[in-house]
Amino acid sequence: MTDLHLHDGLIDQQGSRAALNTPVLVIDRDALDRNIARMADFASAKGVKLRPHAKTHKSLDIARLQLAAGAVGICCAKLGEAEALTESGEIGNVLITSPVVSAPAIARLKTLHDRIADLMVVVDHPDNVRALAAVFSADRPLGVLIDIDPGIRRTGVGSLEAALALAKDIAAQPSLKFNGLQCYCGVHQHIASYADRRTAIEERTAYLSSIIDALAAAGAPSAIVSGGGTGTHRIDGNLGAFTELQVGSYVFMDRQYAECDLGGDGGQLYETALVVDARVVSANAPGMVTIDAGYKAFATDGGSPVVLAGAPEGATYRFMGDEHGAIFPVGEGCRLADVVSLQVPHCDPTVNLYDAYHVVRGDTLIDIWPVTARGRSR
Repeated sequence: MTDLHLHDGLIDQQGSRAALNTPVLVIDRDALDRNIARMADFASAKGVKLRPHAKTHKSLDIARLQLAAGAVGICCAKLGEAEALTESGEIGNVLITSPVVSAPAIARLKTLHDRIADLMVVVDHPDNVRALAAVFSADRPLGVLIDIDPGIRRTGVGSLEAALALAKDIAAQPSLKFNGLQCYCGVHQHIASYADRRTAIEERTAYLSSIIDALAAAGAPSAIVSGGGTGTHRIDGNLGAFTELQVGSYVFMDRQYAECDLGGDGGQLYETALVVDARVVSANAPGMVTIDAGYKAFATDGGSPVVLAGAPEGATYRFMGDEHGAIFPVGEGCRLADVVSLQVPHCDPTVNLYDAYHVVRGDTLIDIWPVTARGRSR
């Protein structure tokens, strides 16, 4: 029996969350709904569109909720994610936020373009522009955004001059349509201080605006300027450069974002909606217990998980290997087989470790959703 169906018999049974086999990825449905609604309300108030980034949740079920709340479409980090999330035919507006460059991948991109209503991809190199143009048709051009490097040196053109040159290359290709720009300031998203984050984003937005203005003056106005993220959306929404926001982690609020002052008042704008439930499997060592969630249960790039429930106040987590973690100090507060709930340190790669979300309301399992695009990184 697969992980997706292991707990089918527990759905809608009162108190069934406690009976889940662990470690298990758990969504608080009410908190998820409130997070989605709050972001949608913010975007509506600011007159900016939402294109949530599905690399966070990789879930058709969650994408449906975001679209129902007013999102114009979704972002996918990779072509494989886009293929998986559009397979049902329910999602037809997708931006792939990483360049698609190899011949086999471009062939798949063409198939996806033929299958859905509205597909866009980012470009940052003239060779990629020519490769795309050779496969697509002037009868139905592929929409492209020029990816702007905000200083990360990961992807994107590195200067205003390079953006102008690439826009000229795109304009020369009838099978491509220049739709605008993408700029994602990834390293700025987790700056803990709101004031420091705002200063950094204001400087980068001024640079982005100079490119927007130069392209418009050259006869290439940007109908779409896509970017931003959970960490900067409150600032981005007020600065006005973006036409749409690529927010992702707000749906779950992992530890990294919970440690940031997102709104400038020290409060929490969004709720923790995603946890891993684990279970005490050994309680022999004085002052600590061992749970069944280690390196295989959490992404490890963001530090340690946070103990939220099931252990005494002040208890902390420490990795103890592939399968295990330690919770301490516990005194007499944890017994064998007790469940401990932990906030994940970094949600995107943690989600990619699981086949399914177990959706709860209170202490009851109400649904099981597949992680639709798990592992679709090609």
